[in-house]
Amino acid sequence: MNTIPVAEVKSATRSYRSGARLVRALRGVSLTIGAGEIAALAGPSGSGKSTLLHLIGCLDRPDSGEVRLGDLRVSHMRAGALAAVRRDRLGFIFQSFNLVPVLTARENVEYPLLLTRIGRSERRSRVDDLLDSVGLHSKADRRPHELSGGERQRVAIARALVNQPSLVLADEPTANLDSVTGAAVLDVMEDLRDRRGVAFLFASHDPRVIERMDRVTRLHDGIIVNDPQLEAAACA
Repeated sequence: MNTIPVAEVKSATRSYRSGARLVRALRGVSLTIGAGEIAALAGPSGSGKSTLLHLIGCLDRPDSGEVRLGDLRVSHMRAGALAAVRRDRLGFIFQSFNLVPVLTARENVEYPLLLTRIGRSERRSRVDDLLDSVGLHSKADRRPHELSGGERQRVAIARALVNQPSLVLADEPTANLDSVTGAAVLDVMEDLRDRRGVAFLFASHDPRVIERMDRVTRLHDGIIVNDPQLEAAACA
């Protein structure tokens, strides 16, 4: 059994300047995400959850500390290598969907595969399988403006999974959805986790999301103020 976490952050710090002010976005944060886990980073705006998500997503680097994805120490890798890591190991879901408006649902899901050497037949097979998994096979040829908000988010989920990542990062994925549609989208993610073993990490302050998570790590002013995993380890 593989016991290597899909993502691990050790004592990460990250600061940046906002005008003349130095903002300490993260102050010595440590976090581990296991295979097949659905976890959330919770906290008010400015707590550091999006910054932490960006570090794990190889979109930013810590000032100090370490970030690993599986067996890779990504916090010390060059930009070119990081692009390959993002493509091969990570999926991303955004609150604004980020679909290409002139492409169909099928073409939007297939798009990341065009950057790989995967053949046309395999691309088609993966895309059709994922569209079926998220309940959109019958709408594969529709463009984003012909889909509802929930359907567009399901296309985004399928696109995030098409490269078969071990971890999918989602920044406020239900923010633009009503409660019923948001719950249906979370159902899809949980089902994909159960059937495909993908881990999901959300940044959210939506209570509808928080109550559905396996684990919730809360941040405040760049510090983790509670993490059930760390608390359990301390009591062991």
